[in-house]
Amino acid sequence: MTFVTHAAQLTTLLAEAAEKEPFDPNKVTPGVGGFLVVALLAIALFFLGFDMVRRLRRAKYRAEIQEELAAEIAERDAALAVDATATDAAGQDEAAAPVNDEADAGEADPRPETQQ
Repeated sequence: MTFVTHAAQLTTLLAEAAEKEPFDPNKVTPGVGGFLVVALLAIALFFLGFDMVRRLRRAKYRAEIQEELAAEIAERDAALAVDATATDAAGQDEAAAPVNDEADAGEADPRPETQQ
């Protein structure tokens, strides 16, 4: 059987069913079952929306905390880098200055207890 024959048979069956029973709008209403299905869907939608807002808020707070931590880490690393460069510069200044302990050897010791 082809599609055309199935369509013809379906059209014939629908035409016969329409002739047998007149249209009654009271039988077409959703009734209590339809109301319950819609009510359950509305309740489920409310709880899903509530859960979504909670998860979005949690994700937002986590992102803010991660940004604060990243800023603190960057600040700490910058401070450590400044300290390291200052320590290196001080070490280079001390290394560049000549150490001459014998330059003051000809002068008298200002402390009276060591003089004789």
